[in-house]
Amino acid sequence: MSDQIIPLPATAEAAAPVPVTNPNTRKVFIKTYGCQMNVYDSVRMGDALASEGYVTTEAMEEADLVLLNTCHIREKAAEKVYSALGRLREMKKERAANGREMMIGVAGCVAQAEGEEILRRAPAVDVVIGPQTYHRLPQALQRARRGERVIETDYAVEDKFEHLPKTEKAVIRSRGVTSFLTVQEGCDKFCTFCVVPYTRGSEVSRPLAQILEEAQRLVDAGVREITLLGQNVNAWHGEGPKGDAWGLGDLLYRLSEIPGLARLRYTTSHPRDMDDRLIEAHRDLRTLMPYLHLPVQAGSDRVLKAMNRRHTAEEYVRLIERIRSVRPDIALSGDFIVGFPGETEAEFEDTLRLVERVRYAQAFSFKYSTRPGTPGAELGSQVAEEVKAERLERLQALLLKQQQEFAEGCVGKVIDILLEKPGRNAGQLIGRSPWLQSVNVDAKSSQIGDIISVRIIGTGPNSLFAERIER
Repeated sequence: MSDQIIPLPATAEAAAPVPVTNPNTRKVFIKTYGCQMNVYDSVRMGDALASEGYVTTEAMEEADLVLLNTCHIREKAAEKVYSALGRLREMKKERAANGREMMIGVAGCVAQAEGEEILRRAPAVDVVIGPQTYHRLPQALQRARRGERVIETDYAVEDKFEHLPKTEKAVIRSRGVTSFLTVQEGCDKFCTFCVVPYTRGSEVSRPLAQILEEAQRLVDAGVREITLLGQNVNAWHGEGPKGDAWGLGDLLYRLSEIPGLARLRYTTSHPRDMDDRLIEAHRDLRTLMPYLHLPVQAGSDRVLKAMNRRHTAEEYVRLIERIRSVRPDIALSGDFIVGFPGETEAEFEDTLRLVERVRYAQAFSFKYSTRPGTPGAELGSQVAEEVKAERLERLQALLLKQQQEFAEGCVGKVIDILLEKPGRNAGQLIGRSPWLQSVNVDAKSSQIGDIISVRIIGTGPNSLFAERIER
């Protein structure tokens, strides 16, 4: 997971089906930090608020409710939230002086981890709500309006997805032709650097019927590509129609049968849960895109053991070889942490060697940062910041070189792309390649949602360029 801030498009930020026309309508601004799961959660919170009469605004200062949907995966994540809350406190005071309400809520993983501390340090906050209880957000806001400062960070007994409102087709359609769909939450792996088991809880899989219903609703509204989400998505398991045990591979086979669903993806995976059935799905399903995000984190077996990854570097490489043997065109993405406590220069070079062996089309890499409450935070032999920075620079240079080589290797290929949004120039549309790259193409006779054949003719810093062809 990355520590980027992901602003949602206006139509997704609060799931408003219509533009704001009534000046008395309550407006909500949702700022989303972190991973795709948080993006999905923000959209679902927006759905819950839309049923209460809220509509979206892109201007924070206009909002009657500001929600910070937070990520706790990187160091100082909480301090970033408190800094934002300080600015919001002043904005709230200014609105109050003009007789206008501004409620402030903190959601997500920082809310789960910090809880009462947020209410203590940030008096302007009205509601603190964790990722397992955001279906209770409308009720929490009602309590806050009665003067209560509300905290909802328990692990809900009830299924939050059953309590969330069904999203209207018009709202889904306004968000575009691709969609996230959460199928699994939480993690039981307890990697020593990771806070997720403590903020998201243990692994929980959504029931098959619930997933199929949401997927069908998305497709009926015009979605053509679905990305299945989970903190450890390939740990998904459920009961099949005949009472048999199903894994993610079985789920992908079933989803591929939905008419109109053209593309499937999933993220994020753990190497320990890449079973035979899932690998077979990559071999058999043309709807399953040839792109796999499979974090390894490090190339040294000693470091991997200290991280509690429960696999070796060689086991990871052999797994990649098995996957490539059934899907040779698959593009690999990964996560890397440099400077884990005690990492030597030789162990860091093991990571570089693993990267050279695997060859990545895309990757995310970070300096190790301590997360309070995780075992890694208690380890000695912390690596100096300047050493971590220097290693990260070398690793990222290698990963960028591989990414550029992968992109250049696409030039001349004829591929299908899913058109997702308008480009900058007249008649230009932007599509997505099977390998998750943005592709710019002149497609005047096409429309968003079409899948068209193109020939890649060039590369840019973050995208490809193509010409349309008929085949």
